[in-house]
Amino acid sequence: MRVNVYDELVERGFIAHVTDADAVHEALSRPGVVFYVGFDSTASSLHAGSLVPIMAMMHLQRVGHRPIALVGGGTTMVGDPSGRTEMRQMLSEGEIRANGAQIHAQLERYLHFGQGKAIALDNADWLLPLNYIAFLREIGVHFSVNRMLAAEAYRQRMERGLSFIEFNYQLLQAYDYLTLYREYGCTLQMGGDDQWGNILAGVDLIRRAEGATVHAMTFPLLTTASGAKMGKSAAGAVWIDGELLHPYDFYQYWINCDDRDVEQFLRMFTFVPLDEIERLAALEGAEIRQAKQTLAYEATRITHGQEAAQEAQAAAQAVFGSGGDVDAVPTTGAAANRLKEGIALTTIMAEVGLSRSRGDARRMVQQGGAYVNGDRISDVNYRVSEADLTAEGILLRAGKKRYHRLVVG
Repeated sequence: MRVNVYDELVERGFIAHVTDADAVHEALSRPGVVFYVGFDSTASSLHAGSLVPIMAMMHLQRVGHRPIALVGGGTTMVGDPSGRTEMRQMLSEGEIRANGAQIHAQLERYLHFGQGKAIALDNADWLLPLNYIAFLREIGVHFSVNRMLAAEAYRQRMERGLSFIEFNYQLLQAYDYLTLYREYGCTLQMGGDDQWGNILAGVDLIRRAEGATVHAMTFPLLTTASGAKMGKSAAGAVWIDGELLHPYDFYQYWINCDDRDVEQFLRMFTFVPLDEIERLAALEGAEIRQAKQTLAYEATRITHGQEAAQEAQAAAQAVFGSGGDVDAVPTTGAAANRLKEGIALTTIMAEVGLSRSRGDARRMVQQGGAYVNGDRISDVNYRVSEADLTAEGILLRAGKKRYHRLVVG
């Protein structure tokens, strides 16, 4: 008997809140539900935390439901106050449009848009041309200021100050849902749990404006066992753009995860069958690395493709002394004249992204966490030079598992 995708999402830990579990379960038992997730265009790339909604969308599409991938070209111009202690930086319309185009291109790796199986939209197309007075008369009349101020997103901001432009965000997101319901028959919106109030506002607006019942589902806001926000690493955001974060570093993010996170990450960020995940999660001691290797390989394959995943896996085996080709390790060319003069280790570590800054690299050296070709460096004034060159270049290491290779170029 085929498992309902709703049950699959529950078992994998995707669902935090849902408007009516029985109704959503029933709707998802048959293919053809049109649903949407919004991605505001605040950066040129999504990050690993964005994979929570993306993976949920993939699960639904795989059983015949139809996703709408909505980038927020309009809402980003306002700025979502949810989960923020201060107002977001305002971007230009050109920057927002460019970011949205890149996000849609990234989503094409995960979702099938051909033959109408998924829809790519930008809410700037209907939000930017709005007549403000007409919008207030049609949409604003359905919103209670008292109820909005009671919402967690706005309540948190009241102490620090909530701008009027941000106060409009909930109306705009609700209007998105109404528009997608009217134009595409969309009846389910999904998003992070910090969006629960905004999504419910859209559900309520459709009930008031159209007399129709639609639904909402939110995902848990993940933190790692160490308390870090999902999608963040010591070096910064874990981007899904291979130009911003090399696939090898993406692979290493997963393989270096806390042992306590492995089972949850396997459930949410791979399609590994649940019974196999249970087997991997039961491994202990040194054997847990098998589970991490499965996690890292599968997560990298889904985002960067099978070839990149195989290269990252081979590179990891190479730098950990198990043979293989180091060519897939993140590599930077260093000018021959720079190496001849010598480059401060703290400078080059910051340049290649092994540390956030030269000061951070200096502390790493002082704490015994900086290596050149496997040798620990304790001199904060150490200079990387031609003397360090090997046939494979110069292998830099930060901590136990983060590598970068320098070659003459």
